[in-house]
Parts: sequence; C-alpha cells; structure tokens
Amino acid sequence: MRILLHRADGKTEPWIKDFAKFLPEAEIEIWHAGEKCQACDYAVVWSPPEAMLAELATVKAIFVTGAGVDALLKFGDALPAHIPIIRLEDAGMGVQMAEYVTHAVLRYFRRFDEYEAQARAGKWAPLPQYHKEDFAVGVLGMGVLGTRVLEALAPFGFPLRGWSRTEKSMPGVQTFTGADGLDTFLRGSRVLVCMLPLTPETSNIIERTNMCKLPQGAYIVNVARGAHIAEPDLLTLIKSGHIAAATLDVLRNEPLPAQHPFWQEPRITITPHISALTLRRESVQQIAANIRKAEAGEAIAGAVDRTLGY
Repeated sequence: MRILLHRADGKTEPWIKDFAKFLPEAEIEIWHAGEKCQACDYAVVWSPPEAMLAELATVKAIFVTGAGVDALLKFGDALPAHIPIIRLEDAGMGVQMAEYVTHAVLRYFRRFDEYEAQARAGKWAPLPQYHKEDFAVGVLGMGVLGTRVLEALAPFGFPLRGWSRTEKSMPGVQTFTGADGLDTFLRGSRVLVCMLPLTPETSNIIERTNMCKLPQGAYIVNVARGAHIAEPDLLTLIKSGHIAAATLDVLRNEPLPAQHPFWQEPRITITPHISALTLRRESVQQIAANIRKAEAGEAIAGAVDRTLGY
C-alpha cells in the first residue's frame, strides 16, 4: 500500500514517523511540485495545490488532515466523484475548540474584555455583572465539534441554543432547524458562536441582516471560516454598538493584512487560526484506522457528502 502525502509547510518527516508506527505496512510517497509520483492508493493532504490534482484523481480515497474540506471541494469536478473524501472527526480538535470558545464566552460574560481596556487606561471601576439567564449562547452548527462545545458550556449554566441544517436534539440545548428556525435562533442568542462548514449556503451567513437580528449588545465568536462573516458589516455594527465585541480566529485573508481595519478596532479580538490545531499523532491514528477499514471494505466515518459540502 502506498500513501501520497502533502504538507504545505514541508514538515513531512514527523508524519512519516507516525505512519511508520501506526500503519507500518504503508509506504509513504512525498508529493513534490514538478516531480512525477509513483501510483498511490491513498492521499493524505490538507490544502493541496492545483498542480496535485492529477495524482489525487487516481487514488482510492483522499484523507484531509482537518475537519473542513472547502479547500479541496473548490476543485469541483476535477476530482472524480467516485473518490471518497474523508475528513477528520475530532482527533483532538474538540477539546481545543471547547477551551477556546468557553474562554471567549466567559471573557465576555465576566466583562474581562472591558476590564482589560480599563487596566490599560489605569482605571479602577467595577462593572455591573451580567445575569446568566440573559446571556444565552447560540452555536451555529451542531456537528462533532459544535456538540463538543455545547457540552463544555453546559456546566456553567448559560441558556444553550443550537442551530443545524437538519433536525437534531441534545439534552439541555434548545435546538432550531433550517431557514425557518434561523431567525428565532438568532434573536435569542446573546453570544453567537459560528462552527459551520463553509458551503455556498453558509458563505456570508453572518451579514448585516442576520447580525441585526441578534440582541442589542450581542457578541460574536467565529472559529469556523472567515468567509462566514461579512467583515464590513461586522465593523459597522460594532461601531454602532449593536454588536458589543467579537472574537475571530478565522479571517477571509490569512494572515490578516497589517492595514486591515480590524487591527485598529479594540472590540475585535484576533487570534491566528489556533482555536483547534491539528494534532498529528491523533490524526495519523484515525487515518490509519480508516485506511484499514477501507482495505477491509468496511464503512468509514467522516466521509464527505460533496453535495452538502461537509
């Protein structure tokens, strides 16, 4: 069995070592631009270049070292429809995402962002505390990671809300479904957490109209994709005070350009796409287990439905 491996950062050696440990029967072929590869059975990639399409079009399955697959689906029909695309399911990302979102929610609920600003100004002034019953947290997207975030928030006692494309239920969470449920979901969410996959239907879902449905003084946390948010609209609504603040781990252009106005807006907190880093060993273990299932003709978890985009 041969696996075609591509890492945009060029750091392939640790991945080769982990595959040698968890899938020793496999030979690893490193993809290099301009060099012809030997025929491979599977591909392991994250954001492959277009020049790699010829090799990807001949494998049995493509394994993506992340939860999102928009960087691969953008190639459309250039990737034959019969080749399964398998994304990671958690692989250590869930707990990281839960930590990040919980921190952001508690930071806003306890008004630590405002206290940080006061401290920089040398100001000592206790602020009125928010009431939890008025601080509902709404999670857009109830997949594996969205569910993990809701589980992490549950012990803190916030009213929890979840929205998904199809009907889902979760103990202790008020759930909403589809286009009809989105309006009600937004109007009751003091904190909006975006954890959606990026698809044509979800691109720009957090734009002016939908943000205006959020309660006055709402907060936004985006750990999904930058293209979910209409950035000029967010900036306008923060300046107007309708959106109190935002924490953004993902942006439309990464790294965020130095001249971008978000850098000058103190109510926007930016982190460099670190809310859930790929954990190599856990990822290799999951991919190795799935390759063995594929070789045995068994069903594989994490298979992407290309018509849905996730």
